[in-house]
Amino acid sequence: MFTREKGTLVLIIFVLCGLVIGGLIGELTAGVSWLSWLGYGKQFGIHDPITLDLGVVQISFGLLFTINVSSIIGIAIAIFLYRKF
Repeated sequence: MFTREKGTLVLIIFVLCGLVIGGLIGELTAGVSWLSWLGYGKQFGIHDPITLDLGVVQISFGLLFTINVSSIIGIAIAIFLYRKF
């Protein structure tokens, strides 16, 4: 059972790395005319943070996802590499 949990953790790490690296590539190639399609994406989530003011402590909650084409390609490559190794 430990190896199954370890495999799941490694898969999550691979997917997160693919997501971050793909997003970075999408941001870097957004200015290049023939690669600008990699930066096309969408943002969704809570744009305006929800604030909880308790007088002494103020806590803000917010969550925003930005997905672009290269992020999706990065996730696909990460899953492929996970299955390969």
